[in-house]
Amino acid sequence: MVHPALEPFVRAAKQNPSPHPSTVSVMDRRSAFRDEAQSLRGEIQPVASVIDGEISLEGRTLGSRMYVPQNDEGKALVLFFHGGSFIVGDLETHDALCRRLCTDTGMRFLAVNYRLAPEHTFPASVNDAVDSVRQVAASISTYASPGAELIVMGDSAGAALVAVACALTRCENLAIAAQVLIYPTLGPEVVTQSSHTYATGYLLEIDHLRYDYMQYLGDWNDHTDPRVTPLMFDDLTGAPPAIVVVAQFDPLRDEGVAYAGLLEHFGVRVELLEAEDMVHGFLDLGALVPETLEIVDDLAVHLHRYVEHASS
Repeated sequence: MVHPALEPFVRAAKQNPSPHPSTVSVMDRRSAFRDEAQSLRGEIQPVASVIDGEISLEGRTLGSRMYVPQNDEGKALVLFFHGGSFIVGDLETHDALCRRLCTDTGMRFLAVNYRLAPEHTFPASVNDAVDSVRQVAASISTYASPGAELIVMGDSAGAALVAVACALTRCENLAIAAQVLIYPTLGPEVVTQSSHTYATGYLLEIDHLRYDYMQYLGDWNDHTDPRVTPLMFDDLTGAPPAIVVVAQFDPLRDEGVAYAGLLEHFGVRVELLEAEDMVHGFLDLGALVPETLEIVDDLAVHLHRYVEHASS
């Protein structure tokens, strides 16, 4: 059974399904997603500073937001890519999560406002992720203390971008201490057992996700491209060490586990963390389920372990 605090939400989702995204405008969906994030964020986690800025890439500039913790340890910078099905997320929808993770880890977080579909279809967001990783890795001292390690993290769609960026740059000596994939979506096919068992009513509707993939991919039809489906990478040797976080009642659980196994197959150090009784997006629900904050604390411990290993 899902966590008791989540049961009312799961029951409501099953009894009153949200409208199919094809029936709602993109702008209305984004507005609703922001409103929902605002309603669920709870008490704002204080940090030393929040600085909106830009990341300059070739031919374009992306918005960014730097979070500096009150207990800045100076050991690492986390480059963060938000979720939202490649369509609806932004810096505001994941502000509370970044604040919490920044505080718990004592690490600076730099969140990236990558380009969204359907205005910018594949591979725009992938290119933004890859180029951002390269740019920040090359100039990390402008964002963090000298000698700070780089961690690349994302949730859901953002985790997919992280997986691809870390795979494509694995031979470039970017010195990434860890990639952190939080309940990643790893392709449009979604045919695992968990995707069938929890396809509807568990706060991530699989048919909605498939529709969003169609909007994200646009005219791109090759689902075997590993930039679309990271599980199709035929070599991940040399990819950064990974932490993969999955939730027991998430339709994407099995593909996250499969990707952790694929990384291990190619000799990559992996730690798989499964959150029992939880659903997709649980890290955003700390105001409703206090146990999620304990999971954030545990993730912080694992991150420190990776940073210490990279520094040794």
